[in-house]
Amino acid sequence: MDALDVVKVVAGLLLLIGGGEALVRGASTLAAKVGISPLIIGLVVVSAATSAPELAVTVGAVLDGEPGLAVGNVVGSNIINILLILGVSAIISPLVIKRQLVRFDIPVMVGISILLVVVSLDGRLDLLDGVLLLGGLLVHTVVSIVVGRRETVEEPAATDPAGEQKKPMPLWLAALLLVAGIGLLVLGAQLLVDGAVSIATGLGVSSLVVGLTVVAVGTSLPELATSIIALRRGERDLAVGNIVGSNIFNIGMVLGLPAIIFGEGIPVPAAAIALDLPLLLATAVALLPIAFTGFVVARWEGWLFVLLWAAYTAYLVLASTEHDALDGFTAVMLWFVLPLVTITLIAVTSYEVGVIRGRRAAAASARRSEEHPDRS
Repeated sequence: MDALDVVKVVAGLLLLIGGGEALVRGASTLAAKVGISPLIIGLVVVSAATSAPELAVTVGAVLDGEPGLAVGNVVGSNIINILLILGVSAIISPLVIKRQLVRFDIPVMVGISILLVVVSLDGRLDLLDGVLLLGGLLVHTVVSIVVGRRETVEEPAATDPAGEQKKPMPLWLAALLLVAGIGLLVLGAQLLVDGAVSIATGLGVSSLVVGLTVVAVGTSLPELATSIIALRRGERDLAVGNIVGSNIFNIGMVLGLPAIIFGEGIPVPAAAIALDLPLLLATAVALLPIAFTGFVVARWEGWLFVLLWAAYTAYLVLASTEHDALDGFTAVMLWFVLPLVTITLIAVTSYEVGVIRGRRAAAASARRSEEHPDRS
């Protein structure tokens, strides 16, 4: 490892951030002019745009013969999207989950995560696996756009923080930002892959761990920026839709498309099959009861997600360096932290389900009283 590798990583991250910002602005403007709701913009357009860094990194890693980095980048990004980005967003402002997300999009995210785990069990993502993953993404995209067009509402003119109307971005500028963003993402991803692989080799850390941590955080920065900007503008639908949609795109496009393009497929490291892929599925499933109970991700749930991500990252670092504290850390996580989290989620879910049932019973009783006032 030398100073040039560090410069490559830093420059790659900066280009990814700049490219992601340009891509998001251009894509959002083009989609808004077509008349798509903010939720669908987040689920489809912005998600596709913010998944471009992961796609560029994955393709670059496969070309460089680093399949661990390719798979780790996607798996780590999906875990980070839910635990870190959704968690930080909920800490900033509790996230209201729309019923469409709970009834359709989050189950699709869980379903495509299960599919990824299943097709990875043989240690390789081949052509058929890529077709299945990409097909799931295409079906979700088509259904989302059809539903979104039906529910389209007229959006008010954009305003700046002072409340004054902003001049709409012309289409030519939006298209230019889109193209420029893609170019910056591709260049930034290549620099990031080169620098990260060199650093990993110098430190003796596997490319899988580098992909799960440094590269995954770097390629997830556009999602974080998009979610925070959306929250500041009051677009909570865009913030949540961006995260859920990005996870679907990461699996369907970022892993599915390269598996189709490269004839030999993408090798899946045994360590990812044993630990990281099940954790990816667990984080997707964990969002279901939280989204279902009251359709809100509360601040304390956001803190819980962030702490779980920190614990997972700490485990990866300790395991990769074979630190003496690994055994004690693992014991604490397995026998104290994870059971406590499970009990808490079960208790909260049971309480919220009871509250929902109570409200439904009260509403039904009120309707009966209105229909038969003489019986009350």
